[in-house]
Amino acid sequence: MFIILVAMSIFSFYILFTKLMQQQKIINQGRKVRSSFWNSANLREASTKLEAKSAYRAIVDDAILAQDQHGKLTDPIDQHDWMANSLARSQGAIASRLGEGLAFLATVGSTAPFIGLFGTVVGIYRALIKIGASGQASIDVVAGPVGEALIMTALGLVVAVPAVLAYNWLIRRNKSIMEDLAAFTNDLHGYLMSDGQVRPRFADGKAQTKTTAAPTQRGSEPLRTGATSTGAQAAPTTADR
Repeated sequence: MFIILVAMSIFSFYILFTKLMQQQKIINQGRKVRSSFWNSANLREASTKLEAKSAYRAIVDDAILAQDQHGKLTDPIDQHDWMANSLARSQGAIASRLGEGLAFLATVGSTAPFIGLFGTVVGIYRALIKIGASGQASIDVVAGPVGEALIMTALGLVVAVPAVLAYNWLIRRNKSIMEDLAAFTNDLHGYLMSDGQVRPRFADGKAQTKTTAAPTQRGSEPLRTGATSTGAQAAPTTADR
């Protein structure tokens, strides 16, 4: 039981660190997309700015492929639906890769305490066997097996708790990543359906919305020293003299 729990712990931490690196890589790719991707002249040129085999590059490549394939269909389908289905399939494949290994963490978190409990039962059983063989329940007879039983209980919890915490944390990060990918996919869909006319607000590195100052009405501007609200020069006062 001890070997099983140690192996489960090692694999749990291995999955945790590998998934963290995978997630951080996609997060960094998303920052690059927001900073430079939408400033390109066309989609094919923009795809070259993305890392090969990256999540965002996979979505863009699938979008370009779907756009090329749409004209070859013998039974034409609306381009909007065809592109939406293709992007959804690409996004689903990325979500599936992000979820790999998380089932193992959930399994460890739910079964490790019971494996530790089973080790506890085995330890107590060994203690009872020693008591029966010696004919006396002295502390030196039962201390060893009972101590092993308690260690197995604690080890089961030590293995299970980090696995549960890692599972919940990775799930939350995956949800955030998929929200960013969904937003990018929606922007890409609008870009393709408008022939490049529709771009996200943060293109060119800043928001596209601009505010225009409202024209000031006569008399609403602040008064200048020595002038009245009608624009005439004010007469000098006694204090000015």
